[in-house]
Amino acid sequence: MADLLYPPVIGAARAWFKALDLRFDIRGTTHVPSRGGAVLVSNHISYLDFIFTGLAARPAKRLVRFMAKESVFRHKVSGPLMRAMKHIPVDRSRGEDAYAHALKALRSGEVIGVFPEATISPSFTLKDFKTGAARLAQEARVPLVPMALWGTQRLWTKGHKRDFGRNHFPVSIQVGEPIEPGQEESALSVTERLRDRMQELLEAAQRTYPATPQSAADAWWLPAHLGGTAPTPAQAQAL
Repeated sequence: MADLLYPPVIGAARAWFKALDLRFDIRGTTHVPSRGGAVLVSNHISYLDFIFTGLAARPAKRLVRFMAKESVFRHKVSGPLMRAMKHIPVDRSRGEDAYAHALKALRSGEVIGVFPEATISPSFTLKDFKTGAARLAQEARVPLVPMALWGTQRLWTKGHKRDFGRNHFPVSIQVGEPIEPGQEESALSVTERLRDRMQELLEAAQRTYPATPQSAADAWWLPAHLGGTAPTPAQAQAL
């Protein structure tokens, strides 16, 4: 079935980015394979991360099918859009259905987008990873493509008002070399390798990010270990 809605949605997103005057630093998009199945794996710091993760696949002319919580598909606006773009609903009480759906898509040559932290990280650091992405890649015999986003939390994230003003926010997107999971390797070991690589990409994005907080009140989007006022991982977990 042709993707009739997905390309116009991408076009609308690009127009919106221009209206917001976002500045992008996108690196490593050549690591996204131009054909065949792959699991694109990103950190999760914003409600809009699926848009920016998908943007990383556009130079390879790939459309990403994201695994997202089932409630998004029940929403009267987002639901029809998500279904039309062939994203994959995840009912956490019946995760095996979403897994089977994603596995079938990978074997048919699709790119599946996964946020292994499952939910937004309020500390803007990497949380513990679920092993689902690794298991999918192993079973489908496809690569894991790690990536990191930075700056997206300034637009809209958990516990803060969204800011869609014309603020010239920089957004960093770093894509790393594909990871080939060993067939005899445990999913936990693959996940640990994936998380280590994504940590490197995230730190690189933070080092090169061309903006700093302009005041103490503006330091909320910077992690505590970098001098910001975001909660530490322990504080975030307690909350």
